[in-house]
Amino acid sequence: MNPMDLLRSNLSRVRIPEPTNRIFKQECCVSFDTPRSEGGLFVDLNSFLAYGKDHVGWNFEKTGNPVYLHIKQTRKLVAPEDRPSKKPTLLAIGVEGGFDNNEAEYDETHSIVILPEYVTLSYPSVELPEKVRLAVDAILMAEGAERKEQVAAWTADKKQTSAYAMNLQQIDNGVIIPPAGWKCAKCDKRDNLWLNLTDGMILCGRRNWDGTGGNNHAVEHYKETGYPLAVKLGTITSDLEGADVFSYPEDDSVVDPLLAQHLAFFGIDFSSLQKTEMTTAERELDQNTNFDWNRIQESGQDVEPLFGPGYTGLVNLGNSCYLAATMQVMFSTHAFCTRYYTQEPLKAAFEAAPADPTVDLNMQLTKLAHGLLSGKYSVPAQEKDAAANAAPATDTKQEGIPPRMFKAVIAASHPEFSSMRQQDALEFFLHFVDQVERVHSGKPEVDPTKSFKFGIEERISCPSSKVAYNRRLDYILSLGIPLDEATNKEELAAFQKLKMERISEGKDVTNEEIVRPRVPLEACLATFSAPEELPDFYSTALKAKTTATKSAGLTSFPDYLVLHMRKFVMEAGWVPKKLDVYIDVPDIIDISHMRSKGLQPGEELLPEGGPEDEVQSNKPVANKDIVSQLVSMGFNHLHCEKAAVNTSNAGVEEAMNWLLSHMDDPDIDMPLSQETQCAAIDQSKVETLLSFGFSEEVARNALKASGGDIEKATDWIFNNPDASTSSDMDAATSSTAQTPADAGLPDGGGKYRLFGIVSHIGTSTQCGHYVAHILKDGRWVIFNDNKVGASVDPPKEMGYLYFFERLNS
Repeated sequence: MNPMDLLRSNLSRVRIPEPTNRIFKQECCVSFDTPRSEGGLFVDLNSFLAYGKDHVGWNFEKTGNPVYLHIKQTRKLVAPEDRPSKKPTLLAIGVEGGFDNNEAEYDETHSIVILPEYVTLSYPSVELPEKVRLAVDAILMAEGAERKEQVAAWTADKKQTSAYAMNLQQIDNGVIIPPAGWKCAKCDKRDNLWLNLTDGMILCGRRNWDGTGGNNHAVEHYKETGYPLAVKLGTITSDLEGADVFSYPEDDSVVDPLLAQHLAFFGIDFSSLQKTEMTTAERELDQNTNFDWNRIQESGQDVEPLFGPGYTGLVNLGNSCYLAATMQVMFSTHAFCTRYYTQEPLKAAFEAAPADPTVDLNMQLTKLAHGLLSGKYSVPAQEKDAAANAAPATDTKQEGIPPRMFKAVIAASHPEFSSMRQQDALEFFLHFVDQVERVHSGKPEVDPTKSFKFGIEERISCPSSKVAYNRRLDYILSLGIPLDEATNKEELAAFQKLKMERISEGKDVTNEEIVRPRVPLEACLATFSAPEELPDFYSTALKAKTTATKSAGLTSFPDYLVLHMRKFVMEAGWVPKKLDVYIDVPDIIDISHMRSKGLQPGEELLPEGGPEDEVQSNKPVANKDIVSQLVSMGFNHLHCEKAAVNTSNAGVEEAMNWLLSHMDDPDIDMPLSQETQCAAIDQSKVETLLSFGFSEEVARNALKASGGDIEKATDWIFNNPDASTSSDMDAATSSTAQTPADAGLPDGGGKYRLFGIVSHIGTSTQCGHYVAHILKDGRWVIFNDNKVGASVDPPKEMGYLYFFERLNS
């Protein structure tokens, strides 16, 4: 049969794509082959899924679909442009003003291929059946599903027009701003100055987390006055769009359409001003060259590029470094390598996958494992500027593989990970292991996440001398950082003295002069096991609330121990702050002393609580001092208790204000215990905690545990990082017999070797950059997105997540 007749005989297997169909034409479903790969890419004209040359035969065997569009891209050989590289002005890649991505150009050819004999017909051709021409034209014109998942440029959100700009009231107080020579009205700072557009006050900006910047006078002025908008002096030029305007109530850089008018009010002729200060966005860019960025990314070090199996980089899809760093570590463990690489052939995963393998987590994890571990894609990239008509040279970097399909699958059930915003690597790790555990619910014996799981036992002792034991399972050990245990206190004191001197002179300390606290990892581990007071603990033995003592230990030691350093704390004003601290982490640790002992001889368990105990446990307790002061003023005792409880024991004045405004409430005489049973958590407070990035379950548990006080609730969340999985501890008692879940966990000795570090650069987990350092083949390797190289000086003291592997004794 000639090729055209063969094609006509298979027309029933050809579909013309509808607008709602997902069309894949940039990447193979089961490998990282693309149209630029040696064999090109084959698009199934029935399912619109794409396959590389080594895998298209598998699809034919599975589906019987014989007709494919073959796409092959060949690099154009062009002469390099002799152009100077421009300094970026925008935190973006591949857009005007951003970083140049120097994308090479490619010629693209198409043909129709019929399996199993790979019979080929040219395209375009008027001899092809109309149905085939329409199908192929629709595929080529459509935006690929992969491209929809990918954002080619990552950029800061576009500034919005301030809601306060159009009706801004300016105070005519005679203030005229000179064109230069500015100084903070409350200190000697002469840089980082902000002009309040309401009253003309010139004040310094916020203090940065590392001690640099201003003294917070501008933001404090807003808190005192409520005057909303300020412009940064030194950023005002004839191009007013470049001026840095900040809205305090909106807490963001904004656009002021009337800025020229607002500046003229204070006598500022913007056309004559020269730019002398960096905008907020430019300062964000500038952090690329500061100490943390250079130290963690080993900038300036002569890092030897590495290639081959296990040394494959991951392309940044746009703020996806949290995913890349985490997955590089996961696929450096024996558990995940075995499950998805050595014991899971690609073909087996494909045959077991549903009709659309792009939505199957097992398939996409197997694809990612083979992509990272086979070495097939870990080869030097071609030079972007290879000379015309010359053999392409090789670069010392690699292109890496883009984990688009894996990201789409793992993020499908999580709206934040589906976005292109930066995320917390810890949250991603926990979400990832949760999803993998779920798909192994029917066969836990091959679940690789089991190697990370361990048991935690908390012992609670109350004044009755009776005890309770609570157990839970976890994947991470979250550790507080006791700054008072720093080993370099003398150097810190000297640095603080130097910093105060510099501030008095209106200067900042340099990066080279900064001294950071050095806290031993042993001290952080001790905070986990250290006894902790539990105020307002309801004792089922005493039938009353009392202060109990809680301590914790591990019931099992996992194959892989993940330590999370709680570097982010909440400051006054709900401002997240990153602790600028070094953790001295040894290569080998021994946590044998952290094993829990369980119920000891002579210990007596607290009795099980009944329904009445649960009511009493949840009953809020009024501060006795506040109540007594209000009673002494002549108020009803019950009313005073209610006032204290409903203001979260904030103080006498707050309680009195509540009392005066609620005296006529119909339930004012209802006993507190009854009120508590029907009381609901204030949804507005839940929303406030949700805006900080906490889940609703955690927010509700925290508000419940803290009597509705948001500040206490936030502290509670940071002190209970596993709150989303732990149960209410007040009412729980248990014996120490191992549960079946506990018994099935891996266990062994307490000695561990450090093998992986995920470091974070930036002031918040929601911004910045993540990098992984992994011990492979006896040496440390840096995985910085698609850049992979031998680490010269791994930043062991700057980790956010530390991964340890248990040593077999």
